[in-house]
Amino acid sequence: MINRLRERLGGISPYALIPVLLFVLVAVFAPILAPYAPGMQVITDAMQGPSVAHWLGTDYLGRDLLSRLIWAARVSLAAMTIVLVSALAIGILVGSIAGYVGGKMDLVLISVIDIMLSLPSLIIALALIGIVGPGYWSMIAALTLAWWANYARMSRAVVASEVHQPHIEACGVIGASHWWVFTRHILPAVLGVVLVYASADAGALVLSIATLSFLGLGVTPPTPEWGQMLVDGMNYLEDSPSMVLLPGLALTLVVVSFNVLGEAIALQKLPRAIKGRALSRRIRARADEEKTIKRGAQ
Repeated sequence: MINRLRERLGGISPYALIPVLLFVLVAVFAPILAPYAPGMQVITDAMQGPSVAHWLGTDYLGRDLLSRLIWAARVSLAAMTIVLVSALAIGILVGSIAGYVGGKMDLVLISVIDIMLSLPSLIIALALIGIVGPGYWSMIAALTLAWWANYARMSRAVVASEVHQPHIEACGVIGASHWWVFTRHILPAVLGVVLVYASADAGALVLSIATLSFLGLGVTPPTPEWGQMLVDGMNYLEDSPSMVLLPGLALTLVVVSFNVLGEAIALQKLPRAIKGRALSRRIRARADEEKTIKRGAQ
């Protein structure tokens, strides 16, 4: 049954997909799954441990931790999806124009892309938020600005390669429009490569969203978000460690789940040469770790 399911998923292991699917379902059905409203405060119930009424306990304002964790999944995954879609749209558009038009347009756009890629993505995000101010949509715009250049460079490379293929040149000879050639032949090739890398970026984006919220530059109270919940719990770490441990655990599980899925998709969908190099790096890294452990034991 597992092998049959793997075939339907295009060779991707269902074990890599199931954890991500569970988090997505939790986010989608948060209004149904959460036993309380995320902002509901009952001061008399503050700082309580797990109980029948509150399965994971409450925070310093008497808010149900389970409900806030569930709603935080919705907030984080929604923000991640918006950033990915926006960055993909901008990156594919800019990269396709550069690769398809070529010439001076290509030189200008690739220079802009290289400048963006030379700067750390978090630094770009922090700079933009410093200009426009913190907030949910400021964070979305900042992360989109920080991420689009990766997809633009990939798109440009794919398009520049595809336009010189014999079947693309044949389309031009028979009088096919540029739009028809791009949408029918070039865009599918671009999406096939870029979406693989986007799946691997999802975990890093969730972590970036939590980081900005932790710094007070992203999602702001009272909206629940894992990074913001970590900040709230830091002041009560000794009295209620669960206020820090639970959002930290949820964030770790989501990031690891997306990373595992992204790696599974990449190793399955990327060309064999790239796949072989990736596997070789993993084998060498594991061998180096074993050598280090042995030296330490000696």
